[in-house]
Amino acid sequence: MSLRLRLTLWYSGILALTMLLFGIVLYFFLNYFLYDQIRQDVKREAGNSSLRIQKSIALSQKGLVVDLELESRDFYSTNTFLQLYNVTLKSFNRSANLQYYDVTLPLAKNTIDKLKQEDGFFEKTKVLGQDFLIYNQAIRSDDQNQLIGILQAAVPIGSYEKTSVTLRYTLMIWALLTIIVAASLGWFLARKALKPIERVIDAANQIGSSDDLEKRIHYDGPLDEIGRLTETINGMLSRIQITYLELDEAYRAQRRFVSDASHELRTPLTTIRGNVDLLEKMWKQTSGSTELATPDQMQMSLEAMHDIAGEAQRMSRLVNDLLALARADAGVLMEKKPVEIMPLVQEVVRRAQLLEHTADWQVGDLDALELAVVQGNRDYLQQLLFIFIENAFKYTPVGTVKFEASRTDSFIGIRITDTGIGMDKEDIPHIFDRFYRADLSRGLTSGTGLGLSIAKWIIDEHGGSIEVTTRKDEGSTFMIWLPANFPLSV
Repeated sequence: MSLRLRLTLWYSGILALTMLLFGIVLYFFLNYFLYDQIRQDVKREAGNSSLRIQKSIALSQKGLVVDLELESRDFYSTNTFLQLYNVTLKSFNRSANLQYYDVTLPLAKNTIDKLKQEDGFFEKTKVLGQDFLIYNQAIRSDDQNQLIGILQAAVPIGSYEKTSVTLRYTLMIWALLTIIVAASLGWFLARKALKPIERVIDAANQIGSSDDLEKRIHYDGPLDEIGRLTETINGMLSRIQITYLELDEAYRAQRRFVSDASHELRTPLTTIRGNVDLLEKMWKQTSGSTELATPDQMQMSLEAMHDIAGEAQRMSRLVNDLLALARADAGVLMEKKPVEIMPLVQEVVRRAQLLEHTADWQVGDLDALELAVVQGNRDYLQQLLFIFIENAFKYTPVGTVKFEASRTDSFIGIRITDTGIGMDKEDIPHIFDRFYRADLSRGLTSGTGLGLSIAKWIIDEHGGSIEVTTRKDEGSTFMIWLPANFPLSV
């Protein structure tokens, strides 16, 4: 269903509902107004007639009864019909116009019971095929305790009923014609109003077919909904262009990543293959001789196996790092729970002493971590700290590596400071990129360049941040901030 058709249907539906409500209110208002005037006239006539009813007391065999009769009046010229029913004598006394037409107004069986409870009520009925409105009024004795008669005042309402039916059909036909005309005009106006959108669609299709994200939709109309839509689409195209450029850059970075990963894997594989070939040749020569292997051959074999084991460990670390980054790229959420940071840091500090290092390892004040609880993953937090400590040891052949802590109202800070080789300021924006190494051209240290990328992912997953301060040949400082709670602090 097109937008134009939906707009037309919505507009027509709302108009139909409005016309329906308007017609119902108008019909019932006029109907009530007309009948209310008739009711008042009939009730007034009945009241005036009840005041002129002559009462007389007649002696019967059963005692005293009240005889009722209408006062003699000329009812030929009026449209109101009167009928008086004597409850005791069960007799009728009719007005002259009723006698002329020889008509008796119907008296329902429950009329007497209803009038014992109330003074009067209206009812609609048919008399000789014509619609009448009858007002039944109670006539009571002087002490108002006994119902002695029923005065019925009736008027024909056939003309009013016809007027009501005519009004009802007129409103229905008028509403139907109005809806048809409004729907036709709405269809035409919707087409005219949506014409600029069709031009926007055509322009967007041209941009999509040409793959030229620098093109924009030209619109010189007012800043209405269409104008804002055009601006929104142009803004979206700008963002898409920026995203496309970022994706292109990410694709190039991915290709570099694959190339670097292939290079990092090729080097240990080449070493392993070379050592395996060496062992194979050496032991083939030995197998053809009855002599045992010489000490030199044993030494070479041990060195080759040591190299194979070392390269295998290097490949294992590389694969583990790549797996961690792949999980990060896949959006895998790490399992988190409250972790007391002080015992974790103390364990890391203790185990850090066992790492291979030539720098002096110094542990500063850790009291700031007392009672601090971090919502995170214990294993990943340990890995995070070991990454920075191992990097500090690696890039500080001579000097000191210091570990200390601080805190704010809602964060804990862990500072790792070294006096190693440092970095140029141009390297800082790239140190968390994968396979990036600030000393790659110098080849001063070994490594894959994935550690800081993993560390940055762990920090981001814990909602933290990191600050880097460095100077070439003077050392670096990494300040890690992690959100924490202090539930037991006073």
